Amino acid sequence: MPKLKTHKSTSKRFRISKGGKGLLTRTRQGKSHFRRNKPNSVRAMFDQMHVVTSAGIKRRVRRLAPYLHEKS
Repeated sequence: MPKLKTHKSTSKRFRISKGGKGLLTRTRQGKSHFRRNKPNSVRAMFDQMHVVTSAGIKRRVRRLAPYLHEKS
């Protein structure tokens, strides 16, 4: 069986959380520009990692980045 290619932008956008739980996490979109027009509370949310809960997105990330492992 040949190696599978990793979708590189998916591997940059998603991470597996540390600390034993191994959950799939992501950052928020829209953090690159127009941030000065947003309130401080919204800007603070851009820097946090959010846990992915949708089963469809988990399935898609597993297909696009097969070597990014998540505990089930």
